[in-house]
Amino acid sequence: MEKRLILTIALSLLVLLSWSAFVSKTYHIANKEVTAINTPAENKLPEPSASLPAGQELPASSLFKYAQEKFEVTFIEAGAAIKEVTFKNNVSYTLPLQYGLLLQDNTLSFKREGSPAGRVTFVYSDQSKKIVKNFIFSPSDYSFWLELTLQNLSAAPLTLNLPLVLGVLDFSPANPQARYQDALVSLQEKTLHLNARKDLTFGEVQFLGLRDRYFCAIIEPEAKGYTGFIKRIKPQQSEIGLVSKESLLAPGQSLVQKFHIYLGPQDLRLINSIRPSWSAIIYYGTFDFISQILLQVLHFLYSLVHNWGWAIVILSLVVYLVLYPLSLKQMRSMKEMQALQPRLEELRKAYKDNPQRLNKETMELYRQHKVNPLSGCLPLVLQMPIFIALYQALMRTIALRGANFLWIKDLSEPDRLFILPVSLPILGNEINILPLVMAIGMFIQQKISMANTTSGAAEQQRMMMVIMPLMFGLIFYKMPSGLVLYWFINSTFMLLYQLRINRQR
Repeated sequence: MEKRLILTIALSLLVLLSWSAFVSKTYHIANKEVTAINTPAENKLPEPSASLPAGQELPASSLFKYAQEKFEVTFIEAGAAIKEVTFKNNVSYTLPLQYGLLLQDNTLSFKREGSPAGRVTFVYSDQSKKIVKNFIFSPSDYSFWLELTLQNLSAAPLTLNLPLVLGVLDFSPANPQARYQDALVSLQEKTLHLNARKDLTFGEVQFLGLRDRYFCAIIEPEAKGYTGFIKRIKPQQSEIGLVSKESLLAPGQSLVQKFHIYLGPQDLRLINSIRPSWSAIIYYGTFDFISQILLQVLHFLYSLVHNWGWAIVILSLVVYLVLYPLSLKQMRSMKEMQALQPRLEELRKAYKDNPQRLNKETMELYRQHKVNPLSGCLPLVLQMPIFIALYQALMRTIALRGANFLWIKDLSEPDRLFILPVSLPILGNEINILPLVMAIGMFIQQKISMANTTSGAAEQQRMMMVIMPLMFGLIFYKMPSGLVLYWFINSTFMLLYQLRINRQR
């Protein structure tokens, strides 16, 4: 196999291997560019050295659960904060916030009070102030309102400025969602997607959000003038939250602050039905535009066949047909290069001691036969953004979670045909059929493309015929079966076309 094709394959493998590590860094604007954005002086941010809030590590007896049709919220009573949200409707997923919607003041200790259906109310009171946190849930969707009432009970003016924490992002290796987590900050002039690993502040925030692979939390204050912050509280943990302008309350005076909140799946249609601007939380990185198009097509196909597996199969065919001209050009270029291999081998032997002359004669040979050595690489380079965009879309779309297809029980996970009683090296204790079948198909495709090559090139092809399927099989072995299904179907179409090309020789 010619060196340019080996180089192309190597680069493709490098992209695939490094993408998982790279993807967590694609969802942010460089932190050094946004370390402080128009932060009003009157908005006092939480001190970096502040101790963690009371209630973060409370015994289970202090927890209170509120359940409705779509989800169950676990509250920390003393902090009047949300520890986690467990989603229902056959999703069975928990979004941890640690102490979401907590007022960052260690002196506060709330008590839950009785409230009407659809509401959860917590109250704190001392000699100088009374604070009421009223959670008002919607019966029909994943949004709710937080109504915060601050009252001055003293005989003197009272200054209040309490940061409100949306939640905590945990980037530790023990958290399986760490690589998927990021933060969203919506400002008047732009929207920022950040990795949230550094201390940042933002002025005039419209709304904030945080997310993991499938679910997200969004908060939007009803009033304007709020400052947003991201603050590292541990080496691998960060808070994200809001700070209002400093308020001066006269004796007996009250202040009400309202926040519209979303705790739910990253579902574009669902979020758009509540507040379209919040859909900015759904972001797929560098090739976000391509990902969004592919997902829209996938949803349309699902509406026709009512099965996500078959929708992916049809999507693979659609993408193959769209890229068919590029694939045709690639295969023709490979065929032309293979035909020139004997002549190229002769030139290498004749000018092995004269590299300059060898390059000149090689380029002249290409010119005479009107062959561009890069024409076979270009289609692969152009196809890579589509694959990466689809990878990101399928990795994050909640629709695939729990979706079955043939023997596959969950298209968002490896297909796991069966589990072994012992663990095998590299593969582990699960047998995933799709990556193995895909590797076999790649082996066959490599084998049938070995015709018309010199002995040296054939030796290289025999080596790559084994290495490539093994490498791709290992790369895809732990990937979601929906993505492997797409790649397998696409590879099958390529194999069938390769057989057709061979018959025409």
